Formats: sequence, C-alpha cells, structure tokens
Amino acid sequence: MTALDFGFTVEARDGMARAGHVRTARGVIRTPAFMPVGTAATVKACMPETVRAAGADIILGNTYHLMLRPGAERVARLGGLHAFMNWPHPILTDSGGFQVMSLSSLRKITEEGVTFQSHIDGSKHAMSPERSIEIQRLLDSDIAMQLDECVALPATRDEAARAMELSLRWARRSKTAFYASEPPPGRAIFGIVQGGTDADLRRASAEGLVEIGFPGYALGGLAVGEPQAEMFATIAATTPHLPGDKPRYLMGVGKPADIVGAVARGIDMFDCVIPTRSGRNGQAFTRSGALNIRNAKFAEDKRPLDERCHCPACRAYSRAYLHHLVKAEEILGAMLMTAHNLRHYQDLTAGLRTAIRRGRLDAFVEAFEGGGADY
Repeated sequence: MTALDFGFTVEARDGMARAGHVRTARGVIRTPAFMPVGTAATVKACMPETVRAAGADIILGNTYHLMLRPGAERVARLGGLHAFMNWPHPILTDSGGFQVMSLSSLRKITEEGVTFQSHIDGSKHAMSPERSIEIQRLLDSDIAMQLDECVALPATRDEAARAMELSLRWARRSKTAFYASEPPPGRAIFGIVQGGTDADLRRASAEGLVEIGFPGYALGGLAVGEPQAEMFATIAATTPHLPGDKPRYLMGVGKPADIVGAVARGIDMFDCVIPTRSGRNGQAFTRSGALNIRNAKFAEDKRPLDERCHCPACRAYSRAYLHHLVKAEEILGAMLMTAHNLRHYQDLTAGLRTAIRRGRLDAFVEAFEGGGADY
C-alpha cells in the first residue's frame, strides 16, 4: 500500500450530486460528508465517542491553533493528533491560512509566506507552504490542505486575482513539500480553489490546480459573508472544471440549507463550526427549522427538540429541561445541545446520500425546504 491508495469512488449520481466514499488508511468517509470541527484537538462540548455515535466518519483539526498551542512538535512526540485526542478515525487538517488572515495581527504576506503575531500572546511566527505541510505531517492528519491566501469579500477583482495566483504558486510548493515528506500510506493533500465570486478567476484557479494534480480539491474563500445565491452560483461555475473522479470539499460551510444546495451542485465534503457553536449558544437545528431553546415558550414544553431525532438529548430530555440548562448556563446544556446538532447534521448528510442513490434528490430538496424531509 502506498500514499496513492488514498481514493474516491462515486457510487451514484443524481444530476450534479454524487454519493460515494473516500478511502483513507484510517477508515472510509461516506459522502456527502460533514466533518465536525475539532479546532484545538477537541470538538467543543463533546466526547470523541459522542461525535462518533452521531455518525461522523471524519473530523477537522486546525493547523494554526495547534501550532500555537500545544505545538505540533509536542503532539508528534505524544504519538500524533489521533492518539493525542483519542480519535482513531480520519482527520483532515486545514492549512492555517484562513486563521492567519482572520485572527492574527500585524501579518505580512510575501511570496515566501506570511509572518504574523499570535492572537494568544503576541509571539511572532512564520507560515510558508513548507512549514504548513510540516506541521500537518507532524500532526499526522489523513488529509492535509495546501497553504492559500483567503481574501475577505467583497474584494476587487485585482485583489482576488492576486491572491488566487499566489495561492496557485503556493499549491505547487505545498504539494512538493507533502510528497517530499514521504507520507505514510493512505494520506493525501488537497488543493484549494480561490478567486472570490468571479467565475473566470475560479475557473482559472481550478484549471491551474488540476494541471498541478491533487488527490482532492477544495473550494475556499466562500461563506464569508456573501449572499447564499452568490455562493451557489460560484459553486455551480466551479465544479464542472474539477475532475469527476476526485472529492470536492467546500470549506467552512455551513447551515443545513447551504449543505443541501451545495450537494446539489456537486460538493462532497463540508466542515463548519455552526452546529457546535450554535449548540453552545442555545440554538438547535431540527427537521422543521432552527429553534432558540432560550425562548420562554419552551420553559414548560415537554416535547423533545425533534421527535424524529435519536440523539441523547432527544431520547431522554425535554425542551423544558434543555431550556433550564441553557438559561442556567449549565455545562450539560451545551453538551446535549451540541450532541443534538451534530446528530442532526449527520442525519441530514445520510438523508442526502440515500436520496442520491434512489434518484430522488429533487424530491428531498423540495421536502427539506418545506420542513418535511425524511432523514
């Protein structure tokens, strides 16, 4: 077995949507797939076994946060990220680029990379494509991401083009560094399509990445404040220029409606902090829409959050109890609400997989938009 044994199989199609699986050395990822975010080697307010029981095949770890604390070299000495956080299943690590751009102060971007100050203690650091890959290899993730530059939207076309072209050059360096590190069997690196919401720039980025050649491709720089319609239009304009036999990952997305719309436009993988962050703040996603459990109308509501959900919160606790926990700021409230939201997202992607396999995606989308989808 070699690193080339990482693979992707499309088992069913319905329009642009695909259902299949990604193969890694640590397990199979069923697609469409949602990856819970484990920013600092933990999915917040959740035990690893709870995340797995919700249906997750893979989680995401954050290169920027882990390099700052506890440090990638320390994680490597302790056996790698999987052993460190007790998650023996696949992990995807992002490159750290987005966090460098969004969280760090006094950052400076050059052809070589980016220098920045930590948002934690102000210490100075440098991140190049090679260093990003080195950190991800120390963490021993199953899927690594190239270093890219994310520009805030709205941006001028010139600014989006400059960042896209730099990201392409960094993509080649990232790939070279990844394979020079002699990754163990079943690991992979994905390239990241950039270009704002400009269809021509997105096409140029996609074609440039395909020329370099990657085992998978991501769409970055979306879900950063642009209207949903613009995001969907950008996805639809980009996916036809990516290989049909490679996985496609939409980074940082999103709400359930975003995922449903993106799957219909050919996306296979997602990650987002929304289900966990929302859970900690009292918002639950249900098949009939989102609800804020803090609202007074739930104070004596004996029903579960979602009568069709089988998560720990819905099996054993009422809306009234969850309302009490969240209002009282009890830790159990954050844990139960997070577990529910993660299960909801996994049930949603499972429902999408089934609908695609049955050739009934249009009917699923219609039912989902009407609050009556069966998943």
